[in-house]
Amino acid sequence: MAAVRGSVHLPRCVVSPAGRHSASLIFLHGSGDSGKGLRMWIKQVLNQDLAFQHIKIIYPTAPSRPYTPMRGGVSNVWFDRLKISNDCPEHLESIDMMCQVLTGVINDEVNSGIKKNRILVGGFSMGGCMAMHLAYRNHQDVAGVFALSSFLNKASAVYQAIEKCGGVLPELFQCHGTADELVLHSWGEETNSTLKLLGVSTTFHSLPGVYHELSKIELEKLKSWILSKLPRETEKQNE
Repeated sequence: MAAVRGSVHLPRCVVSPAGRHSASLIFLHGSGDSGKGLRMWIKQVLNQDLAFQHIKIIYPTAPSRPYTPMRGGVSNVWFDRLKISNDCPEHLESIDMMCQVLTGVINDEVNSGIKKNRILVGGFSMGGCMAMHLAYRNHQDVAGVFALSSFLNKASAVYQAIEKCGGVLPELFQCHGTADELVLHSWGEETNSTLKLLGVSTTFHSLPGVYHELSKIELEKLKSWILSKLPRETEKQNE
């Protein structure tokens, strides 16, 4: 596993903060996309970059691997899965390997002077699921987690990890389109309800008529939430 981790370097598309860098956000793309692709998609929807005065945004790209839902075709995916459904076992071997690789991205930020409680992780679709595994199973001290059009399988290892932990957990922000035909709105809702029952502080925004896509309204909501979790630090806080 260590050898695999050492051999994987994720390409990263970065939006640097306009001012002094005091927080970081790691935004994971959906299956078959790339960090650069996700950044461009967001730019298209918002008519501008998702950008902040003090927050660095990192869009990593998943490695290429055979992907079972594509009959073994090679795609940029964070992990493998038997099918796109919440009713099957997770492919934990690939999920765990990628948690190790993405820990390297978090560590790079920490080593550059950013505290763990000033780092947010999240993503779209598969990227949101990956972010929940990364934070709730491995990095429960990050500032928060967001998942857009995402879900966890019914018997997810995330639920098991949370049941075993007695500490304070990162807050979860979720958005999901009611017209999503690829990742059903009910799967996202069920994920949110289960995490809430397990003690996670959650927010869930249903987006009427939205398909499996990013919408301007959810990105605006996300932007407000990001700023509430990672406010600009005053000079006094830094002394």
